[in-house]
Amino acid sequence: MTAPESMNEHAQARRHRLSVLAQGDASLLAECWNGLGIDPECELVRGPEIGLVALRGRMGGGGAPFNLGEATATRASVRLADGTTGHAMVLGRDKAKVKLAAVIDALAQDEAMAARLDEAVIAPLQAAIAVRDAGRAAETTATKVDFFTMVRGDD
Repeated sequence: MTAPESMNEHAQARRHRLSVLAQGDASLLAECWNGLGIDPECELVRGPEIGLVALRGRMGGGGAPFNLGEATATRASVRLADGTTGHAMVLGRDKAKVKLAAVIDALAQDEAMAARLDEAVIAPLQAAIAVRDAGRAAETTATKVDFFTMVRGDD
């Protein structure tokens, strides 16, 4: 495997990990983290700070982009004692969650620790997200109307 391929895999794994951390439930994240028994020394480089992000939309998913509105987001950056930095951003105003996500991002830059974090934190969060999404999909499907099978009353 060449160096660019391994860097790309690392970047994809990091992107996936940060996505799961951002979408996951804060209480489950804290529970999984506490189960590890890790408390690394770290300093806040930035934040946690709350701000707004612009949301853009497209009609039909492919039309011209338009400004949909804004959403509250929180971001943080941390530096571990060894100098490794971690960054995180989540929708909402949860400062504790974003700080913990940034610490996990920093720790996960070590491959051995990344495997441990993926097993103990990311996998349970991902499973909970899948259950949540399946529940939402079931609720949505229950309200779906199939217009092609509706019969007009004038026949």
